Amino acid sequence: MKLSVLDLSPVTGDATQAEAVRQSIDIAKAAEALGYHRFWLAEHHNIAALGSPNPEILIAAISQHTQRIRLGSGGVMLVNYSPLKVAETFMELEALAPGRIDLGLGRALGADARTGGALRSVGSDAFPQYFQLLSAWLLDASGKVPIPEGHPIYDIKANPAGPSHPDLFVLCTSEESATFAGMMGVGMVFAEFIARAEAGPAIAAYRRAFRPSAYRTEPWAGTAVIAYAAETEEAGWRGDAPRRAGTVSMLSGRRRRFTNIEDAEAFLAEWKGTPLLADVEGRSIAGEAGAVRALLEGKAKRVDADEVFVMSAGPSLPERIRSLELLAP
Repeated sequence: MKLSVLDLSPVTGDATQAEAVRQSIDIAKAAEALGYHRFWLAEHHNIAALGSPNPEILIAAISQHTQRIRLGSGGVMLVNYSPLKVAETFMELEALAPGRIDLGLGRALGADARTGGALRSVGSDAFPQYFQLLSAWLLDASGKVPIPEGHPIYDIKANPAGPSHPDLFVLCTSEESATFAGMMGVGMVFAEFIARAEAGPAIAAYRRAFRPSAYRTEPWAGTAVIAYAAETEEAGWRGDAPRRAGTVSMLSGRRRRFTNIEDAEAFLAEWKGTPLLADVEGRSIAGEAGAVRALLEGKAKRVDADEVFVMSAGPSLPERIRSLELLAP
């Protein structure tokens, strides 16, 4: 099983959002040292529990602290931005870390509707058109597939030009978006922790729809989950309590951040016996390291994923890093 890390710059314990952003650099350095294949960063807006809305800035910073691990966005919410600006940003990242940059694209806003308006997002319906423009600029800038003369954007170039371009992926939460990724001939990653469903049907739809492209000749599919491992089952389940409590709070419409295990356990006790808590705990991957790894391996086989992205949960930075150590490939 090939393992990678997805990081949302979570605000844990008494940390501030600014500290959470800096902690992502520490997590990335640990992930590289431990042999993880990729380190991806997400885009979220107006969420107190998450620190970074700008994966491209963290990718640039982390590229200067790492040498081997692939770095990418999981993802950039394309409809919030100009496709040309995204193409230029990621060509510049490719120039900083040649052969190590992944561009994962999401079709959602990464925010509520009002925040999307403040970002001047054009909405998810524009995603296919934006995707085609972005792809054309990336392939043209790398010299791989020049934009033909007479095309509306023929004389508009995405700088810096270079001999390579980022690898391209679509982040999926449905069979529809997975099918689009397959038709475009790019990689796909299914966000199980957002969709609250297993990746199997979407990955199957992607593989059925896949057409070879300038990006890849064979399909490639990943799935992204939240997992927390510790030395014992009890320690793993207890350390995951703030994450589970935060999820229950969000799904119940009372978004709240839990800064310590005791408060989280007290909150969860209030929900004991409810269908919501049962669903959250039934989907949780936490416990003793060997058992957690077995669950991840079983999931990869069951959904036919080429790679599993682990979002490292945990009540503090040291415990998040320790979880990655225990699960390391």
